[in-house]
Amino acid sequence: MALDYRKCAEEIVANIGGRENVVSAAHCATRLRLVIKDNSKLNKAALEEIDGVKGMFDNAGQLQLIIGTGTVNKVYDEFLAVTGMTAATKDEVKAAAAAKQPVWKRLLKALGDVFVPILPAIVASGLMMGLVEALGKAIPNFATTDWYGFLDMIANTAFAYLPVIVAISAARVFGGNIFLGAVVGLAMIHSALLNAWSVGSAEIEYWRLLFFNVRKVGYQGHVIPVVIAVWLMCQIEKWLHKHVPEMLDLFIVPLCTVLATTFLTFTIIGPIFAQLETWVLAGAKVLVRNPIGAGLMGALYPWTVVMGLHHMYNVIEAGMLAEGALNTWMPIATAANIAQFGACLAVGLKAKNNKTKVVAVPSSMSAALGITEPAIFGVNMRFLKPMIAGTVGGAVGALVGAFMKLGAKAYGVTGIPGYLIIDKPVPYTFLLLISAGIAFALTWFMWKEDEPAKAAAAPAAPAAPAGAETLEAKAAELPAYPDTSDVVNTTVIGCSAGELGQVTKGNVIPYTKLPDPLFSQGTMGIGVGVEPEEGVVYAPCDGEITSVADSKHAIGIEGPEEMDILIHVGVDTVEMKGDGFKPFVEEGDKVTKGQKILEFDISKIKAAGHPDTVVFLLTNSDDYEDVTFTGQE
Repeated sequence: MALDYRKCAEEIVANIGGRENVVSAAHCATRLRLVIKDNSKLNKAALEEIDGVKGMFDNAGQLQLIIGTGTVNKVYDEFLAVTGMTAATKDEVKAAAAAKQPVWKRLLKALGDVFVPILPAIVASGLMMGLVEALGKAIPNFATTDWYGFLDMIANTAFAYLPVIVAISAARVFGGNIFLGAVVGLAMIHSALLNAWSVGSAEIEYWRLLFFNVRKVGYQGHVIPVVIAVWLMCQIEKWLHKHVPEMLDLFIVPLCTVLATTFLTFTIIGPIFAQLETWVLAGAKVLVRNPIGAGLMGALYPWTVVMGLHHMYNVIEAGMLAEGALNTWMPIATAANIAQFGACLAVGLKAKNNKTKVVAVPSSMSAALGITEPAIFGVNMRFLKPMIAGTVGGAVGALVGAFMKLGAKAYGVTGIPGYLIIDKPVPYTFLLLISAGIAFALTWFMWKEDEPAKAAAAPAAPAAPAGAETLEAKAAELPAYPDTSDVVNTTVIGCSAGELGQVTKGNVIPYTKLPDPLFSQGTMGIGVGVEPEEGVVYAPCDGEITSVADSKHAIGIEGPEEMDILIHVGVDTVEMKGDGFKPFVEEGDKVTKGQKILEFDISKIKAAGHPDTVVFLLTNSDDYEDVTFTGQE
């Protein structure tokens, strides 16, 4: 019997505390996404029993009701009619959900949102910088060659201009003009300013602006002041857009936005961080004179990296060497850096989410070579517990290094390349193992990957229909088909309503092995996954297109005898917002078996860090008692 969409929506509203308990509502290909004001008003037991709701769970502040492709959009329309609400985008719902979280979580999320998109740039630069610096120390003659100069320039580009990259990303996150953000970032490292890395060895000049003495010093290597400056820029820009007449907007808004932002940055935001540098540097000089202080600095060091204050430690190292002493700061920095490596590596090895793995593992390698920004901003700070574990590992390692009286004969490298300048290689190895090992172990036991759908233990998988008990055995026997033309002639799902052919060329796996609990638990129906060998999806039967996701990654089809079919390319690929997907059909189109309905770019999916498995489900499989999975015809 057809679902009564209106009744379904009314029952949902009645059991979530009414319209007044809803902040925002949206939907994706399969789920109704709601942000609820007061979760205590939810009647979860009743929600799970509503006809049409196949399951529910909480994720990132959202209540997600699993309804199904081709159906959720109709229930959503009725939901809006019942509540009188207006449609919201998924991004707006996410923003509303985020606003309910504690301030510290929102701050961490904002930093994560800024840094995740730029991670490929800083991970690549970090790895390359570590390798080039190591080669320069290991082969002194190489350090004087043109090749070294060229590679060094390419390697440090992302870090030399990091404020610009951060500013552009921050402007996107905070809703400002990214090009105005770029101008603010460029102003903070302008060639008219003294490079921040040279502050310790050069005389600082000042501008007198009103009653401010403004230091002519750039913000190379800084992060937090750039993010704060661009956040301020976005607020100014939005305010001006609301108050400036439209005919003058183009002239007044950009000019006033940039001028006000840069003035406040160099007169207020900048001086605050300059004073922080002075205090931290003075404190660090005092602390490193004893083992307890060294341990404390080992704990604080990664947090000064977060604030962009770590470049000033070169002054301490240079001063030690100028006095003819060993550089005892280097083992402290190494302990802190290698601990971030251990924590990040633990995340990479423990995570089941492929997107997390592909960020964490290369970021940890960069940290092992002494460049920790990718690990800190891309992984450890985002999940917080790994950052805390790295702090502990760094403290213990720095303490051990101080007791062993470790020192370096130069400065500029830490981590594994530090073997080139350390005075005692064997104790140094012990420091690396202690720091990384403690951070790794603590992260492994403290950090748990978020698995919203599974954690909510929301709906148990529906009872398997007759014949489904042989699903895994039968699906495991299905071959990969070398000839694309034969794919759709191979039945992979069958029941009394009809037979469905394979949707793309590749190895077939049972739905229980799909890399997403929403699918693997059978909540959305049972079926198969295909590990694709090419980026083409074919219609598995004659039918009608019931839905094409806005993000183009999922298509719903109504097959023979009202079979509800979902073809979902990849996992979490909704985040790609259509990039790499090209549908050839629209809602309402009639299709024939074997017709090409979608192309997708496998390389883009993998580059984005998502599993590329094509999910192929009969979403109303519980309507049939004879669902089977067969081999080649």
